[in-house]
Amino acid sequence: MTGRLLDHVAVITGSGAGIGRGIARRLAAEGCRVLVNDIRAEAAERVAAEITDTFGVETLAVVADVTIKAEAVGLVEAALSRWGRLDTLVNNAWGGGRINRIENKTDEQFRHGLDMAMWAGWWTMRAAFEPMRDAGGGSVINIASLNGVNAHRFTAEYNVGKEALRALTRSAAREWAPHQIRANVICPGARTEAFEAYARANPEAAAAAEALNPMGRMGDPETDIGGVALFLASEDSRYVTGNTLFVGGGTHINGSMWAPTPEEDRIE
Repeated sequence: MTGRLLDHVAVITGSGAGIGRGIARRLAAEGCRVLVNDIRAEAAERVAAEITDTFGVETLAVVADVTIKAEAVGLVEAALSRWGRLDTLVNNAWGGGRINRIENKTDEQFRHGLDMAMWAGWWTMRAAFEPMRDAGGGSVINIASLNGVNAHRFTAEYNVGKEALRALTRSAAREWAPHQIRANVICPGARTEAFEAYARANPEAAAAAEALNPMGRMGDPETDIGGVALFLASEDSRYVTGNTLFVGGGTHINGSMWAPTPEEDRIE
């Protein structure tokens, strides 16, 4: 630990597992105090305790459903109440979703996609604006997806939600730049618990997905994705805003790595 984020405070939604956990650990390794959020109490508390035990930094576990405005805003309020400041906001939370065609999706599916990505991001960013402005700046890091950029098939509500979040990020970057509040997007590709579960159930498909990655592997949530989040949270990125960083081993170059099979064409 070099202490690049000593005295900093970060709120990271959906950090009880996967990419959120990886980012939380990477920022904590540099001295950042972290609010760990998850909809599951056990997950939030476990990761918060793990981070404190490993890196010796103060953490706060907060159970919240970010699709509910009061609970999303409450995350920022909890960090301010505990530490009196907020330097970095990471909107990462996602949950649910069903693989099916656009014509078979429901209004509820699309509402969920927008609630989890765009609305949750809007609510937390709005809550973070004043404390960041009054402190002289801050960093918003929103986690989007190549699914939206490359229009992956059968995940339309996820694609739409993440692309709405990306548009919101660019707008915030433009409007908040005079306040030294940076807003950037990471589109990641990582070997998370969800990917591991998919690989166990579909070993050949998972192997093919990794083989199609130009670097031949999925990223590590902490060292690969978390490292880029650390850059965006630190003073090293003080002149970087409004960008989308593709952190997927080059998968954005050639389009979707999830090549559909004839069976997938018949999905409902």
